[in-house]
Parts: sequence; C-alpha cells; structure tokens
Amino acid sequence: MEEHRSNSGRGEGQRQPDGDAALDAAAQALRDGRLVILPTETVYGLAGDAANAQAVAAIFEAKGRPSFNPLISHVADLAAAEKIAIFDDRARALAKAFWPGPLTLVLPVADTDAVSDLGRAGLDTVAVRAPAHPLARALLARFGGPVVAPSANRSGRPSPTNYADAMEETGDKVAAALDGGPCEVGLESTVVALLDQPRLLRPGSVTREEIEAVIGPLAEAEADAKRSPGRLARHYSPKAPVRLNVAKPEPGEAYLAFGPGEHRWNLSPTGDLRQAAARLFAYLRDADRTDPAAIAVAPIPHEGLGEAINDRLKRAAGFVG
Repeated sequence: MEEHRSNSGRGEGQRQPDGDAALDAAAQALRDGRLVILPTETVYGLAGDAANAQAVAAIFEAKGRPSFNPLISHVADLAAAEKIAIFDDRARALAKAFWPGPLTLVLPVADTDAVSDLGRAGLDTVAVRAPAHPLARALLARFGGPVVAPSANRSGRPSPTNYADAMEETGDKVAAALDGGPCEVGLESTVVALLDQPRLLRPGSVTREEIEAVIGPLAEAEADAKRSPGRLARHYSPKAPVRLNVAKPEPGEAYLAFGPGEHRWNLSPTGDLRQAAARLFAYLRDADRTDPAAIAVAPIPHEGLGEAINDRLKRAAGFVG
C-alpha cells in the first residue's frame, strides 16, 4: 500500500501541513477505482467510488462481506444526497435535523448510475448519509461524488474506531489512508427507512426518541431489514464467545464493566452511555487480544443510546437476526 497519512485532529485548522496533499492523493485513489481508509465520526470506513462496481467489489473482497448486504453511500450534504435518492418531506426534515451526522436514510434510488447495483445489493433503494468528520467532508468535497464506506474491518469483526485498528484490519487493501484520530461516536450510524411507514432498521447514537420527535412514531424493522447494513445475525464479533448481562465474570473471562469499579475494560465508570458507545468496539478488540475463555459484558441500560449498544452486543454474541 502507498500510504498517504494525515495526522488530523477534530478540526480543519488542526491538520498537519501535508493534509491537503494527503486528501488530494486519497481523492485521486478513489477516482482510480482504488480503496481508501476514511475516518468518520462513527467508525473508520473502507471507502470506494459508489458508481464504480469494480471498486465496490474490491470492498466486498477486502471485507469478506456478503454481496447481498447493501452499503451506505456517503455524500457531502443534502444537495448531493438529493442527486442519488428521492427525498420526501420526512427525509428532508431528518436530514436538516441531524446532518452532517450519524444518521443514514434508506430512500428510493434516484440515479442508479451514481450508486452501482452492487453497492445497493440489487435493491431499488439507496442508503445515504452526510458524515460530520472534517476529513470525511473534505475528501467528499474533493472527490465530488458519493462514496460507499462500510466499516474498515473484515466482515463480522468489531468495527475499528481508531486508525491503528483500521490499518490492522484492512490497511493492506488500500491505496491511501487518512488518520482522523479516535472516532467521536464509536458506533455505526442509526439507519431509518422512509419507504412507507418510517422504520428504525438499526439503532445508533441518533436515538429513536430524537427521530420520533421530528417525524413521529417509528415502526419496527422487519419489513425493510434487508435494506440496511449490519443486519446479519452474527456481526461485530470478536474471536472469543461473548456473554451478556454478566454481573460477575467467570475465571479466565475478560470483563467489560459498566459503572463504578476498578476494571481493565470499563465502558464507563460513571455510567455514561455515550462514553460506553465510543469505547465499545475498541474494548471488544483489546479484550479479544488477551485470548480469553470468553468476553463477559455487564448489563447495559436499554434506554436511549443503550438500545444501540445492546443491539451491537447481541450481534457480537450471535443472538439476533
């Protein structure tokens, strides 16, 4: 891999002097049909030109991801999103409320050339979002088109939330890589389908309550679940078995605690769900590296952001489809 690395902080002004060159090189790699490791506020993505079926195929190959799983198209803003998806009043209201940010909308596709059939998994819909991370936004502006960017891990593995983990997973598959520091959110985006009834397909840091405050009640996911990434039963999985709702771990188990107490991997000593979300995948990875008999996880409250955390943990344990 020819690596073009930018040691960015959270804002454009913090970027190192070679940041523009790194972004230009990454944009050119995308135009050439090659892959890029891209930081977002949710997780690190393995990015490719959404319109280039060969680039999309390379993503599936790099991840070992089933081809029936659709990918999210990342765009710079609402205007760019409206070129590839058909927006109604509900979709525009959500975009204006939460973009740029960790919310993906599943909508009827408007331009089947802009996002390849493979990227949409052969569906007549497209999943689209405008990320908030300044490096992601800068790259999208330079590239000028939609970029599919599933998490930069091998399929089924915990998603990388820092540059080192992204490089460990798929760094040998890319032509360029941008280092945007630790991901602020640490969970994949919330996914909402707006096809008939609004449906929550995947919970995330934009919560059900926040979405319903804008567009009203959300139906359950079943009818449109195939249209969302991250809906496979065993997903986000470390090598070790995962046990949930554990108050006290067994000998030989790694323990992901939540709440007061001294533990090597405490998702949040203060019980802060946002902090727990940001740490979740990194701690799963770190615990798994110790080769434990299992990874035991403390009970996590299910309200608000806890719904998304528990969704990821259940998939790591293979409990839901």
